[in-house]
Amino acid sequence: MEIIYSDNNILVVNKPSGLSTVPGSWEEDSTSLVKELEADFGRLWVVHRLDKVTSGLVVFARNPEAHRMLSMLFERHETHKLYHALVVGAPAWEQHTARHPLRINVGHSHRTVVDNSRGKPSETAFDVLERFNGYALLGAAPATGRTHQVRVHAYALGFPILGDTLYSAPETNLIDHPALHAYSLEFTSEGKPYQFTAPYPEDFARALEAIRKL
Repeated sequence: MEIIYSDNNILVVNKPSGLSTVPGSWEEDSTSLVKELEADFGRLWVVHRLDKVTSGLVVFARNPEAHRMLSMLFERHETHKLYHALVVGAPAWEQHTARHPLRINVGHSHRTVVDNSRGKPSETAFDVLERFNGYALLGAAPATGRTHQVRVHAYALGFPILGDTLYSAPETNLIDHPALHAYSLEFTSEGKPYQFTAPYPEDFARALEAIRKL
């Protein structure tokens, strides 16, 4: 994994796909991002999480005071998170905001589903960054933080994320997990602005270059 930024209060890393942010309740002995980092940096406090299959920026607090401060920023939606996603299909629009209400942890596969009666309000703003032959690179800025939100909203709009077979993307040999990357994060704390970006992992970059050549 790549360390993006570190000081006495925060640690920002570029998480690889396939690594959980924290151990699941059923897998306390398994490897996780926080456990690997604590071996080098000491005690860390979890502020937010990424799906196991999602790569990109994750912020940890390095003391209880920083944890309270960062948690408040995330709870009040005073951070700006931007994901990049390779999707199947090419939207006719340039910008679109998905507002499908979502209900999480449904069925044996623990999917998130659109549920207009019981789902919680959810919002993701999408922008087309690049178009290809049958694919597109989208920017996705979630205003809420539901589990699998970007993945489900992309699917609900008719453009599943490449490699995301859980949400009906076709089988592909371009990448072996959903092509979703937490690309940038911005916030202001105690009057100081912070802005971070995380480069694409190699498999995402290879898939993008392959699609450009189609």
